[in-house]
Amino acid sequence: MNPASTPGGLDTFEGERPRLTGLAYRITCSLADAEDVVQEVWIRWAARGAATVDNPAGWLTTVTSRLALDRLRAQRRRREVYVGPWLPDPVPTARDVGETAGLSESLTLGFLTMLDSLGPYERVAFLLGDVFGEPYPAIAEILGKSEPACRQLVSRARRKLHSARPGAGTPPPSPASAELLEQLMDSVLAGDADRTLSLLHPDVVLISDAGPARRAARHPVAGAERVRQLLVGTWRLIGFKTRSSPDERPPARLLEVNSSPSLVLDTPEGPIVITGEAARGQITSIWVRLNPDKTAALEDPPPIV
Repeated sequence: MNPASTPGGLDTFEGERPRLTGLAYRITCSLADAEDVVQEVWIRWAARGAATVDNPAGWLTTVTSRLALDRLRAQRRRREVYVGPWLPDPVPTARDVGETAGLSESLTLGFLTMLDSLGPYERVAFLLGDVFGEPYPAIAEILGKSEPACRQLVSRARRKLHSARPGAGTPPPSPASAELLEQLMDSVLAGDADRTLSLLHPDVVLISDAGPARRAARHPVAGAERVRQLLVGTWRLIGFKTRSSPDERPPARLLEVNSSPSLVLDTPEGPIVITGEAARGQITSIWVRLNPDKTAALEDPPPIV
């Protein structure tokens, strides 16, 4: 029997699985790709003699990073023909007492969407160094580059991410609270235009990821009034058509998704996840994930850190 597939080798891998899944997910923003990557890592781990691996966590991180980088390159080609905007897969999260703020923040949609401004190598180097705390010699070995080149990749990534944040004097947005999301839903359902507009930042942007199977805005919608009109005009498309009266609340539940309070609407076509960002009590971004191929993961999510 191969040592890696013995109970000890299996225990080692299973102990690392949530971290490896989290790393692969942050690189690809696809839960399906992340799970495929980790499964391939397990196959390679099981085929290798665990006793010959001096640093199992390092070996597993290296293989996961390289396979996820390959997936990211292939995925970017698939995105070119994707119908409508593309958003990261929704991942249910539960706060762990021992979880660092950095790991939690790096699962938010605000952070993950900013990562799209980075090139593949910048993205992997930044995540390994600044999120997972890997030393530069390890990053250099993983990426097959020199240590100075990896330092430059991370430095360039930091500059790009910094430039994507609000300017000086403007508070950075944070995940919109559950209360704020519920107030928005209630004001729209009640037809209270003034209240709805007061909850939306003047420059709010709404992005819907529906894929080819569901109806949604195929381009980002910007501006408070345009977003309000879209919400009012399309509530029925996201499961509210079953209400018998305007006063009846739709079937919605609160769930922490991507380290953010989110409204989950259970519809016959599949769950819909609404997540937002806010600053100074107003919603600045709204992300609506409707693609059933992505939202199905809410039902049986893998452990992820």
